[in-house]
Parts: sequence; C-alpha cells; structure tokens
Amino acid sequence: MAEKPNELTKLVYLATDLQMEAKLRVGAIEQLGSLGTHDALLALLDLAANTGLIRAERELALKQAREIIKSGD
Repeated sequence: MAEKPNELTKLVYLATDLQMEAKLRVGAIEQLGSLGTHDALLALLDLAANTGLIRAERELALKQAREIIKSGD
C-alpha cells in the first residue's frame, strides 16, 4: 500500500525538527517504520545518516529500517 507523499514528508519533517519534543520525533520515526514501504525505508536511512539528530533517534531510525528489510524476506 502506497502512502501519500505528503504524509511521508510530514513524518520526516517531524522526525527532524529538533524544536519538537523528543517523544513526537520518536513517534514520527516509529510511524515511518510502520508504513513499511520502500519510500519509508529510504526516509529512515536518510534519518539514520543525519548527524544533526540525536544518536538514539538515529539508532531507532536504523532499527526501523532493518525491520522493513526483514519483513520483505
């Protein structure tokens, strides 16, 4: 199921906005992981590579990306 590009863009924006509460950023990363699409995977990998984010959030993005890859068997 393809998500709307607008939804993906909003989630990436929330995940990278350091002015937002950490809880909201983490929620956005988890939502990206739950989408499970190729575009969400690419977005998560971009988040994991973003050195401007907090390390724990980058690790979470990588974990979510791994889960998408695993589910693709």
